[in-house]
This record gives sequence, C-alpha cells and structure tokens, in this order.
Amino acid sequence: MDQRESVIRFQMQFTQAPPVPHDQLREINAWRRVLYLTQLLGQDPDRYNGFGYGNISQRAGPSSGGADQPRFVISGTQTGYLADLTEEHYAAVLACYPERNLVVAEGPIWPSSETMTHGMVYAVDGGVRSVIHVHSPHIWRAARALGIPATDESVAQGTPEMTEEVRRLFQDTQVRDRLIFAMGGHVDGVVSFGRSVKEAGGVVIGYLAQAFQMEA
Repeated sequence: MDQRESVIRFQMQFTQAPPVPHDQLREINAWRRVLYLTQLLGQDPDRYNGFGYGNISQRAGPSSGGADQPRFVISGTQTGYLADLTEEHYAAVLACYPERNLVVAEGPIWPSSETMTHGMVYAVDGGVRSVIHVHSPHIWRAARALGIPATDESVAQGTPEMTEEVRRLFQDTQVRDRLIFAMGGHVDGVVSFGRSVKEAGGVVIGYLAQAFQMEA
C-alpha cells in the first residue's frame, strides 16, 4: 500500500497569477481549520514520512474547458503544517486531463498532489461543490463495517488510475448516497464531498464519530 503523501505524480501546466480573493475563501478556510484541529489534515513527523497530509477544494464556477472541466480552488501542496491558510496558499485549477496525466492551474502556489482526484469527483457529479481529502486511520480501518465504498488497493493516490477508480465508484457503488469513499491503496486516505463545504466537512466528521463509537 502507498504511504507517500504530497508526491505530485502528474504533469503540471502552471501559471504564476494573483491569488483568489480572500472573501471567496472564507468558508473553505474555516472548514480547513476544523480539519486541522481534529488532525484529519496536517503534518506530523511521526506520520507519512513527515509529509503534510490532507487537502480541501471548492468549485469555483464554469471553466473555459467545458462542463467536463470544472474550475475549482484547492489548497496548495505541502501546506499541511500551517494551522491557518491565507489566499497565498490556494491555487485555481482550470482543467484536469487524466488521460494525459496533466493538470492546468494558476495562482501563487502549486495545487495539491490530489488535484486530479478532486477534479474527477467534480467532473462526474455536477452537483458537487466541495471535495475534502483527509487522513483518518479510524474511518479507514472501519470503512467496510461503515459501508463506505473503497478504491482498489492496487491503485496509488494522485494517478490517472485513481481517477478511473473514482469514476468506477460513481458508476458501480452507492458513493453518491454515502458522500464518502476510502482510498484502498492509500493508507488512512478518505475523501468526502457534498453540495457545500459544510456538507462535505460534516460528512467526514459524522463518519469519524461513528468510527469512534465502534471502537468504544
């Protein structure tokens, strides 16, 4: 299983650009702090080889690339160690091309290594407004018991193969109803999503509470 985090495995077409205005980041930033305080997102020298883990994104409107290329804002790579982010720590993703292993983005910082996974969730479900990737050993270990769909254990995070696994989950499982899936081959990796940042965040917190109850 893959324990590496924040290793960018896609090709990047990146343009240095001004940040997304702070006013547009208030909700996503508030929930990002909640995830940091609950240790679902962060950086710990004793976990994942010391790399930062977890990321959060929010749909930002239509893209010039068409309906299958939704534009979204995502936290930047290796920002997990920060308790609070500013607009300098978010990137705007303009397009994701899994078949070419390519991400097109702009802003003051490179986007998260999980950008393509986020992009596929937005692409396959137009109602999704936010995607959150956290690391929770509690949820991850209890995924089967909690009825959480999971990607194939042989598929690494941040790869075109992972985007195809996401597509498969939306086609073949109840992931649209669950609003969450586990990354089978990415230790502790869990992805939630929803019609708002509040819903996506609430889903993962709710499942964390359920996992705690099972352990009690």
